[in-house]
Amino acid sequence: MIKNFLLNKYKKSISRLTPEVNINLTSHIPIPSAKEIASLAKIVSRINSLEENLTAKEDSYFREKTQGFKKRISAETEGLSGEALDSKMDALFEDILPEAFALVRESARRTIGLRHFDVQILGGIFLHKKYIAEMATGEGKTLVATLAAYLNALAQKGVHIVTVNDYLARRDSDWMGPVYRFLGLS
Repeated sequence: MIKNFLLNKYKKSISRLTPEVNINLTSHIPIPSAKEIASLAKIVSRINSLEENLTAKEDSYFREKTQGFKKRISAETEGLSGEALDSKMDALFEDILPEAFALVRESARRTIGLRHFDVQILGGIFLHKKYIAEMATGEGKTLVATLAAYLNALAQKGVHIVTVNDYLARRDSDWMGPVYRFLGLS
């Protein structure tokens, strides 16, 4: 009974978001996870609110934004180390995540013809936050990885995406490479 009450509460909080977010909570999702999803759905809504503006931007805008993010992170973390650096990086990533993910979504649409669904955006947020996100075959893990990889690459410390075999590594690199290159990354 309490589980249904809480689940309905989180569903309602998601359904009230503007712009709309297409994330459905089901009864098999544990309540702590449903609460976290409902909280993170607000970020997905913010990302969605940026989409229309980005579709009108010139291609060069995306590389310029990437360079701007890199410069900002470098300037704001200069001379920091240890916990101070970690804390500052967390705050910077939280601040730029919505715009960075919106840039990746639009870049993928322009380069490879794929647009991240809201649940894939949520998966990218989970990956960035170092949570575990289980996705079945065909749900878009490779596309989801572009979000967290791009955001974390802005710190200019390298990002590694691990896959199970050489074939998938080569395939995924060839497939998603245009997204990263469009954004000014290699």
